Amino acid sequence: MKLVEKNNIRLEIYKKLFDTFYASLCLFSSKYTNNLESSKDIVQEVFIKIWNEQIELTENENTKAFLYTAVRNKSLDFIKKKEFRSKTRLDPNSLNMLVSQTYFEKQVLIEETSRLVSQAINTLPYKCKRIINLSLKGLGNKQISEELCISLNTVKTQKRIAYQKLRPLLKGACALIFSVLS
Repeated sequence: MKLVEKNNIRLEIYKKLFDTFYASLCLFSSKYTNNLESSKDIVQEVFIKIWNEQIELTENENTKAFLYTAVRNKSLDFIKKKEFRSKTRLDPNSLNMLVSQTYFEKQVLIEETSRLVSQAINTLPYKCKRIINLSLKGLGNKQISEELCISLNTVKTQKRIAYQKLRPLLKGACALIFSVLS
């Protein structure tokens, strides 16, 4: 009975980690591979290896670092393969840049910040979330009001509400950015 409970708990943790990090890890990997489909395969391989080798993971910073490092290493293995090199002309300087710790840290920062912002936006009420997402796509207030068939004042009000709700949620993202930049 205890083995079944342990496996269920492990599956729940594994699923939560997968759901939380899959998209970010795919985008992170694609910074190395320039190929989203290959990046999806790479991330899936990492999660399969974790599952098959029964690596115990919890929801903490070490797990996040482990996942990003594992995906980075798999991505670097992918770009070092002969078949990738034959299709893509990757000069030695570019490869050295991709292998550098600075590049790795910068890409992790970008993906983690993006993930935190997305999570925060998803907590907003539907109307606020929709307006903020359109704004992030580059639409101005007038374009948003026309697209959603609402008044310009409604757009401004909803944005103000969204910013008030996002500000406390995104303090962690700001702290993350400042800690890496310092």
